[in-house]
Amino acid sequence: MPLTQRSSWLDKDLDSFRELAHAFCQKELAPNHERWSQAKQVDRELWHKAGEVGLLCLSIPEEYGGGGGTFAHEAILLEEQAKAGDDAWGNAVHSGIVAHYLGSCGTEEQKKRWLPRLASGELVGAIAMTEPGTGSDLQNVKTRAIRDGDHYVLNGAKTFITNGAQAGLIIVVAKTDPGETAKGVSLLLLETEGADGFRRGRVLDKVGMHGQDTSELFFDDVRVPVENLLGGAEGQGFVQLMQQLPQERLIIAVSSVAAMEAAVEQTIAYTKDRTAFGREIFKFQNTKFKLAECATEVAVAKAFLDQCIERHLKAELDVTGAAMVKWWTTDRLSRVADECLQLFGGYGYMNEYPISRAWTSARVQRIFGGTNEIMKEIISRTL
Repeated sequence: MPLTQRSSWLDKDLDSFRELAHAFCQKELAPNHERWSQAKQVDRELWHKAGEVGLLCLSIPEEYGGGGGTFAHEAILLEEQAKAGDDAWGNAVHSGIVAHYLGSCGTEEQKKRWLPRLASGELVGAIAMTEPGTGSDLQNVKTRAIRDGDHYVLNGAKTFITNGAQAGLIIVVAKTDPGETAKGVSLLLLETEGADGFRRGRVLDKVGMHGQDTSELFFDDVRVPVENLLGGAEGQGFVQLMQQLPQERLIIAVSSVAAMEAAVEQTIAYTKDRTAFGREIFKFQNTKFKLAECATEVAVAKAFLDQCIERHLKAELDVTGAAMVKWWTTDRLSRVADECLQLFGGYGYMNEYPISRAWTSARVQRIFGGTNEIMKEIISRTL
């Protein structure tokens, strides 16, 4: 029996799409966790395979090479990725974030130039916001992009960049006017191939998500053509960031609820199979009560998430709503994953069990996309 009711935003076409997403994730993602964890990145070929079957840029219009779908398609693929136990493939950033900055803010020339290559997997996308000394405070980034004739000269460093090791197209948050705060921020599109002065640092050694190429990036007098300024106008970067962050936070919420649901399902199966003191672990009152609590957490979180997805599909999800669903679902994921791991006993602490990966991966959800403390600050401004 499913833990939650069928989402109201689903339809038969989306059910058919789920079959494709499920098949791809089970075939291409599920068998490769250990190998990708050791390599600290997915196979580059994975991006080409996903592009060939039409799973990249699902909600980008067909005229730009995308799938012509909606955020609902992106959400289903995120759910199936979580069900496959994968936390390595950075498609959420590539398709759900980078492509949407281009689709929503880019000039017609920029969209035609880069979106088809993102949709095919020829380019892997990344967005470089966070710096070694600047996290959520995007108004005060230190990276500079100073105009020099027909180019911007880009200098600075970024860290914690998803897809950083493989990215061929990076949206860089930089100051084009260092004398201003928010009004001085612009977004530049950097093609990494042949970019003199651009270099990738190490793939970072994280607590979880070991198969994801989260990297350091460095820019030393990198010359970026003026036509690579997102939207074509300086000083619009902070506004563009604020417009796109609600979808980024909703993506995190979708992944969190899907991971929560998968963790509970795995734990129910384990406790009904494992015995102690002559009976199934599931039959102990503590086990049943803990799983009852976890199942309820999933159901409540999913109901709120579905409401937010419906609002987003109607272009009605605001910054406050996105902040609420991001902090609530990620907080609940950490709680549920911890309770589930406890019910696995010592095996829950072994990396070979999916629950251990779910537990370590859960922790960062409360940090990226804006920390949950920042989410509460955003919410409080409307009270």
